Amino acid sequence: MVNATTPTSTLATSPTGAGAGKTTIDTGVIAKVAGIATTSVPGVHAVGGGMSRALGAIRGAMNQADLGQGVSVEVGERQVAVDITLVAEYPMPLQKVADGVRAAVYTAIEGIVGMDVAEVNVTINDVYIPGQEEPADDETTKAVRVQ
Repeated sequence: MVNATTPTSTLATSPTGAGAGKTTIDTGVIAKVAGIATTSVPGVHAVGGGMSRALGAIRGAMNQADLGQGVSVEVGERQVAVDITLVAEYPMPLQKVADGVRAAVYTAIEGIVGMDVAEVNVTINDVYIPGQEEPADDETTKAVRVQ
């Protein structure tokens, strides 16, 4: 989710020194870069809270994935603050996942967008347990319970 009240980011000059001018990078682009970086970290199952993941599933079914879902950015003149909500995979150490997300987001935004990152706040709101979504076989369950 991109903070709608946040203005776009503006860099005053081009990094190559090719000439004067202004580069404007929309907050949605910065959120997308952060979202892509987040999903590349081992131990991240999904990005976003419950409602944004539900909407993301609907978008995904229509082949319109929102790569910035679960990401909120605040943009200043030269710095960006990022808030990320995610679901981690069990049994990955949660602090390791959060540290990996921070490192990936810092690297991506500073390298791709060209702005300094003031902070990256990570909220892990759920843990995904592999196999939890698989339907249970009723006959197998009954056989185990009744012996």
